[in-house]
Amino acid sequence: MPLKFYNTLTREKEVFTPINQDEVRMYTCGPTVYDFVHIGNLRSYFFADILRRTLEYSGLKVKQVMNITDIGHLSSDADSGEDKMTKGLLREGKELTLKNMRTLAEFYTERFKENLQELNIQMPEGPYFASDYVKEDIELLQKLETKGYSYKTSDGIYFDTENMPDYGILWGGKRTVDEKHARIAENSEKKNPEDFALWKFNSQIG
Repeated sequence: MPLKFYNTLTREKEVFTPINQDEVRMYTCGPTVYDFVHIGNLRSYFFADILRRTLEYSGLKVKQVMNITDIGHLSSDADSGEDKMTKGLLREGKELTLKNMRTLAEFYTERFKENLQELNIQMPEGPYFASDYVKEDIELLQKLETKGYSYKTSDGIYFDTENMPDYGILWGGKRTVDEKHARIAENSEKKNPEDFALWKFNSQIG
């Protein structure tokens, strides 16, 4: 019996055919390590683990990688609020430095690994700390700027959705104004309400 997945783009179940017949590559978004994870966080890793085991049971070799967000995650999904790692340092009474941020991240990453082990969830390759790839992030931002996909405001750099005609295609069609703006904070400097932050400035970290 062929393995099928739901394709969000076509809105249909389709037979899964890996790009590389020798290996399925799978990315899992890891936690933001400013605090202990809770059962709601761990729920997504259960799903990813089941998917990986299903692929392997079907005879496929899987390379699963995971990142660890240890920098640049705001407390709000609307490009606003306090950076979560900054929040963690303040909560524990530590000076706001990149060194302390990494120490905090490594401590909670180890606790996260222990949680996965206790729940018999296979640990993906890595995990890879986001802060180790800032150079690559900057290079990508520069490419987007060169191609006219981004612009700068007083609080950060934003993606200009007007320059990408098929942006939002996975939504499955046009959305109403209320739906489009439901989780987007008002920002008079943004060109379009749906534009999202690629980089937020933070003068607190030394």
